[in-house]
Amino acid sequence: MIKVKKLSDVVVSSEILKQEPLKKYSFTKTGGQADILVKVNNEIDLQNIIKYSSENKVDLTILGNGSNVLISDNGIRGIVVITSDMKKIELSSDNILSCYAGTTLKELTDFCIENSLTNLEFSCGIPGSVGGAIFMNAGAYGGEMKEVVQKVEVFDMKGNKKVYSVDEMDFGYRHSIIQETGEIISKVYFKMKKSNKEEIITRVNELNKMREAKQPLEYPSCGSVFKRPEGYFAGKLIQDAGLQGLSVGGAQVSKKHAGFMVNVNNATCEDYKNLIKKVQEEVLKHSGVSLECEVKILGE
Repeated sequence: MIKVKKLSDVVVSSEILKQEPLKKYSFTKTGGQADILVKVNNEIDLQNIIKYSSENKVDLTILGNGSNVLISDNGIRGIVVITSDMKKIELSSDNILSCYAGTTLKELTDFCIENSLTNLEFSCGIPGSVGGAIFMNAGAYGGEMKEVVQKVEVFDMKGNKKVYSVDEMDFGYRHSIIQETGEIISKVYFKMKKSNKEEIITRVNELNKMREAKQPLEYPSCGSVFKRPEGYFAGKLIQDAGLQGLSVGGAQVSKKHAGFMVNVNNATCEDYKNLIKKVQEEVLKHSGVSLECEVKILGE
């Protein structure tokens, strides 16, 4: 067990919690407890926690904003960091927008609207934080993060700061170099353009209406569960295999969009994992296509 007092020596102002239920922070409302949860609200604390975990050989997990992940029912050992309180958005005179990793994409979109900035409308309804969006090169409605990013600041696992240009990020479909390096995203810079505020608002409203019409936003979920197989759509493959509405425990393949799995009745992580496995097996039998998980499972 980690001693909170010792960890608190290196944390300036962020909140430290012991044996905290992680289902409170997960978009699926599932998951066990964290040994130690730190709600990081500044970059210095984040850097110090990384150094502390490295020097003391303590496991460190970055949960971010809790979207696009499943958390083990057994919880996560060591230190878990949530970055949702680490948010500050700034705009330079040459329209370079910078923000910390904990900023939500909704907060980013709202800032863009307020300042008549275009390029990020596609991200308006994507759940979660900027850090998570960069980690997986999130995209929607024809746009991806790689098209807008200028550079990304990260910490390595010893707490050293490093800066990646957009080319060095090795962005691909739901991929960035951070998935290989294990580094921790701290701050992101975006290339923005000035545009007509009313046109930006109209586009954002259009995309939000499309999302509301197609996605099961009324239930807890981790978003799109599977990556898009080349030449196919995961949701269509699942639907064609007759799996829409299939349930395991409290987890269900959404009746509204088969690419989503929703928590309809106090689902556990095990329910989700078993449902994912069942869907993968049945789709492979039906169409011969292997579905690859987009969702990351933490605490295994």
